[in-house]
Amino acid sequence: MSSRTVGRGPAKAPGRRDAGGADGAAGTKRVNLALQGGGAHGAFTWGVLDRLLEDGRIDVEGISGTSAGAVNGAMLAYGLLTGGREEARGQLYRLWRRLGKSHAAGPLNWGWPGSGAAHMDGNPVYAGFDLMIRMMSPYQFNPLNLNPMREILRGLIDFDVLRRATDVRLYVSATNVKRGQLKVFKGAELSVDCLVASACLPFLVQAVEIDGEHYWDGGYMGNPTVYPLIHECATPDILVVQVTPLTRPTVPTSPTAIVDRMNEISFNSTYLRELRALELINRLIDEGRITAEEAGVRPIRLHRIEDEAGMRDLGVSSKLNADWGFICHLRDLGRDAADRWLAETWDKVGRESSFEAGRFFV
Repeated sequence: MSSRTVGRGPAKAPGRRDAGGADGAAGTKRVNLALQGGGAHGAFTWGVLDRLLEDGRIDVEGISGTSAGAVNGAMLAYGLLTGGREEARGQLYRLWRRLGKSHAAGPLNWGWPGSGAAHMDGNPVYAGFDLMIRMMSPYQFNPLNLNPMREILRGLIDFDVLRRATDVRLYVSATNVKRGQLKVFKGAELSVDCLVASACLPFLVQAVEIDGEHYWDGGYMGNPTVYPLIHECATPDILVVQVTPLTRPTVPTSPTAIVDRMNEISFNSTYLRELRALELINRLIDEGRITAEEAGVRPIRLHRIEDEAGMRDLGVSSKLNADWGFICHLRDLGRDAADRWLAETWDKVGRESSFEAGRFFV
């Protein structure tokens, strides 16, 4: 992998096979999307969305996203609303190209040639930064409250379009710091601030204030949350794009790896419990023990796109690695995962669930 392995806009990257796809005129199926966060690993979701948009058979009603998933979701929704699938692909490309350029000019790239490697463990700047955030908070080392994500998002979206939208609905999750509650921004509440809040890692940047309340990354309470897709959207199929691995091959031993694994477990637990509850309700309705009216929800069909094998070997530091070569590698992992899902699971969409969250509970 090389930092020179760049993609060329939303078109397929050089050297990749064309997986083909439908023109969207026939066989289109509507889904809701639940997009996880994960820092730079969100480029995997970019690849998934790019492949689904290229295929052309999926129509999106609602998008629930957290952190990088919320930013990806906002680009997707805005592109679909303003120009359709190709515009959405272009929006996602522009976002990640900006992130790559920002990384190239940033301190984490200094003294470490852009090799496209997954981790930055050998980067002395990263090592110093990792030490610093153990001793100081962002209120001390970043008193001016500079947030690079705000600059990256500047000018990419006209939020008035998202606020008025009914064809594609966006839901952005953040964690209310003082109340310890999940906040889902939607409709008239959507803004660049809510996207920045959803991606606010408390060890790196100060809490984001919106209307007198302070917010951290939404992953602490829902990564992502699916309830708005159930209660506010008509489509019964929910497709989760999972970035954070559920399993790891080894026990973490370094302080950073231990903290990161703790976050992964907690970030995944909230959404798995939501999906598990849905499966229980589905089963009770199927068995005739309750009605959909009594449950207050209709039966939901669950689907998932993931690449556990490809994502679980990535180091902790790679979540901060926005090297363009690495981003393109993650994008290609996502495109391949979506390819497999379309080939193996497409027929189940609209008919039955293809993912069982219950198998992760012993």
